[in-house]
Amino acid sequence: MAKMSLDDLRKLRDEKKGDLRKRDVEGKDIQIVVGMGTCGIAAGGKQILDAFIVGLDENNLVDSCHVRQTGCMGLCHSEPTIEVIVPEMPSVIYGNVTTDLVKEVIQKHLIGKELLSGYILDKPAIDIIKN
Repeated sequence: MAKMSLDDLRKLRDEKKGDLRKRDVEGKDIQIVVGMGTCGIAAGGKQILDAFIVGLDENNLVDSCHVRQTGCMGLCHSEPTIEVIVPEMPSVIYGNVTTDLVKEVIQKHLIGKELLSGYILDKPAIDIIKN
């Protein structure tokens, strides 16, 4: 095994701190929940999870967004599925998510505060949404 220099160790430490910061929930009010039941994984859920992690990093949203996974959402016909929870907006579930849609969700929903109505599978009834 090759020996590491002190600079190499410091670089590795900083890299791992960054990875841990991405997993931290504290102070993050936006949540992205990726369906990772067996149907979600088979449909590409892992790639969607990875795309969100990279996309949030690229858009400097790591400190305000938390990406996590869940089991089956019961929408197997529309996998991969994600739930997006943003304060002051209704919580929605998007289906048939692709890596291109991940970019659109980040730009339009998370940054632009706009729902992508063509991909929504589920959202609260209008009478319970606060204006």
